[in-house]
Formats: sequence, structure tokens, C-alpha cells
Amino acid sequence: MAPQAATLIYLRDRSVEMLKKDLILKNPLRAWEPDTGHNTATPRMGLVVAPRGSGKTAVLVQFALDSVLRGNRVIHVSIGQSLEKTKEWYEDLFQELSRSYKLEHVGEVHSEIAAARLIMTFNTGSFSAAKLEERLTDLIEQNIFHPQSLVIDGFDFANADAAQVQGLRDLVQARKLHTWFSAVRRPEDKQVSALGVPAPCDRFEGLFDSILLINTDGHGISLTTLKSDVAASKDHPPIRLDPTTFLVNQG
Repeated sequence: MAPQAATLIYLRDRSVEMLKKDLILKNPLRAWEPDTGHNTATPRMGLVVAPRGSGKTAVLVQFALDSVLRGNRVIHVSIGQSLEKTKEWYEDLFQELSRSYKLEHVGEVHSEIAAARLIMTFNTGSFSAAKLEERLTDLIEQNIFHPQSLVIDGFDFANADAAQVQGLRDLVQARKLHTWFSAVRRPEDKQVSALGVPAPCDRFEGLFDSILLINTDGHGISLTTLKSDVAASKDHPPIRLDPTTFLVNQG
């Protein structure tokens, strides 16, 4: 390879790495994901609770994108949603990020994200810790995909019991997978825990290290902390979601 071509490739690669680093540091979700490298040795389990249609999937996708940019491989478990629809969330949010931050070398970053993310779908009612463990074992033992992070979107907390949620915690701890879940808050159910965690997730708050709540109000959509094991998140300024794109913004 000619020296000039090698120099151009080096500069492009350096530019891509600087771009990824910039995205990591500017991400408002850094309050709940403080390490800027790979996941810490102790896996953590987080939960995003929201009414239907208020951005919980978008927040999970942004946690997943952030994890990929930090050098991790991520499995996105989608329960009751098609592979195509889940891919659309990633494509749309990445394009919004690109426009928002005026990204260069978008193609290279996009390719890296696609290679480091795997989407796994389950029909509603067919998901369990045992089935997830079976699929993870197949992927890892056959050297197909070795994840460090996991997002689980669509788990039915309303019909789950403590043993099922504990089983999932045991699984992600054993696999050392830093994990975020989403949960639907039912507007008609006014029950909340002392921490403010709404039903049906109030029964499981002790099994999560971090719990975030999405609320809609007269000013838009806000993301607040109900519980966190990360000191930086407790006094963090409010985070809002763009009501059109669902990108997280510093409030």
C-alpha cells in the first residue's frame, strides 16, 4: 500500500475513533453508564418504566448504541415486536444522532454498530429465562456472538412473579451481562412503592440496581431517577426526550 493511502486510512480511522469518543462523552445517559470503556466486572440491571408510546424502546436503543460505541457487543431481545420494527428503531435513532451531532464518517460508524449488535425476537408469552439462556448458550458456544450487554424490551411484568424476575437476574449475573429492561406503566393503576416505582414493577424494585421513569407533562417527556447505584445520577440535571425523535437531551 502506498504511504499516502496508508496515511489517509490512518487519519480516517482516527477520526472515527474521535467521533465515537465524542458521542460517548456527550451522551446524557452517561449519568447511568459512567464508565467510558467496557462494562465493569460487576454486571448491573436497570429498568425503564413508561406509559405505552412514550419512548421506552427508544431509551433502551440509545443505551444499546452507547454500549456498542464503548466497545461492547449487545443483544437486543425484542418481545412481541418484529425484527424489522426493532431494526427501524436503530436506523431511525442513529440517523437522528447523525443529524443532531453533524457526524462525519457515518457509514463506518453505522457498520461497526450493525456488526456489534444482534437482535433476538420472541413471541409474546413465549419468553422465559430458560429460553433466553438456551439461545445465549447456542450463540456463545458456537462462537457466533459473545455479548457483554443486553436489553430486554417488552417483558410482561404484569403477569410475572418474583421467581421469574429473579431467574433473569441470576442469568445476567452469571453471564456477566449489563442489562436494561423496559416495562409498561398502566395509567389506571395508581399503586406506587415508597420509592415511587409504579405497579406492576413495584413488586420487583429490589431486584434492579437502577430504575428510571418516563413521564409526560406540559413541558414534554422527562426521564427521572427513582433508584440508582450510580452516584453521578442522583444529582444529575433533568433529562428530557425530544417528543418527535425520542432522542435524549440535556434538560
